Amino acid sequence: MRSTPLGLASRQIRPFTSPPIQISLHFLPWTPLNLQLSPRIPSLSRFHPLTAKAQNTHLTKTQDNGIPVDLVKILVKFKSRHNYIRVLEVSRKADHPFAGSRLLLLDGPGNIHSISFLLKSLTDTYFDVLATLPAVLPPGPLGILGFGAGSAARLILETYPQGVVHGWELDPSVIEVGREYFGLSKLEKENPDRLFIYIGNALNASLRNGFSGILVDLFCKGSLIPELQDPGTWEKLRKRLRKGGRIMVNVGGSCVEAEDSRRDGKVVMEETLKAMHKVFGDKVFVLNLGNRKEDSSIAITGELPDLDEWKKALPRPLRCYVDMWTPFTP
Repeated sequence: MRSTPLGLASRQIRPFTSPPIQISLHFLPWTPLNLQLSPRIPSLSRFHPLTAKAQNTHLTKTQDNGIPVDLVKILVKFKSRHNYIRVLEVSRKADHPFAGSRLLLLDGPGNIHSISFLLKSLTDTYFDVLATLPAVLPPGPLGILGFGAGSAARLILETYPQGVVHGWELDPSVIEVGREYFGLSKLEKENPDRLFIYIGNALNASLRNGFSGILVDLFCKGSLIPELQDPGTWEKLRKRLRKGGRIMVNVGGSCVEAEDSRRDGKVVMEETLKAMHKVFGDKVFVLNLGNRKEDSSIAITGELPDLDEWKKALPRPLRCYVDMWTPFTP
């Protein structure tokens, strides 16, 4: 997901070279996931698979958790103006949560910014959490800031037949890769009146009558973009919401690996949440993914909805996330 002039990205991957190869999923530890490959498959690190039964499970570094290099194919890799783009395809034979998937990797640390599976819609990643937002929004279009290859948009369009999505992505090459390797072209053709994609700085996103909700998944070089630690940014986004609108944000965490070692993921996450709190006050809630050592979080603004009503409005596989929200305390 890139969407600001910084070249950014939801819920990371190291350069894919011969063993060991490390890949971190910029959102799959619910946000950034980190996957390691080697001849014997070193394993996943910073990866928290999201399932109803193991929402906070952390895969430790063991041979059993990795993926053999010969079960991962590089479909394309090149450098665009903003990103180091790689598309990987994981064999269905792999004994791993990513089996049968395609992964979009961007930036130096090798963050995964989009994921799609051939035989299922849900991803068992933080994208599934983002797909719960429309159920608690007033009528109107949803904005996605940091569109990537369209993982969140696909889930939302399939889950909410009346939903309309407007997505912003900084890097046109990411959109082209999404169209060629992640089925985005087909998704656009099937939803000509429901999906609109714009190339440009996501922080400038706006619609004449405002958004019913906004999803923010903006990372640059493996870290949340600096603008998100500025309360002024959240004030501007708040003004672009319709009455009753909400913002849901991938705020990363310690599992996010930045190119700049000074951009500690946990510190940046906390600074971002504090900036949001200055604008939204006590109406900021956090859903934590992972464990204390490798945490990753999603935040939402507004009064906490009626949880039972929220669950009723969601498909059964997504209901498990509703009870995981807690108030943010600075």
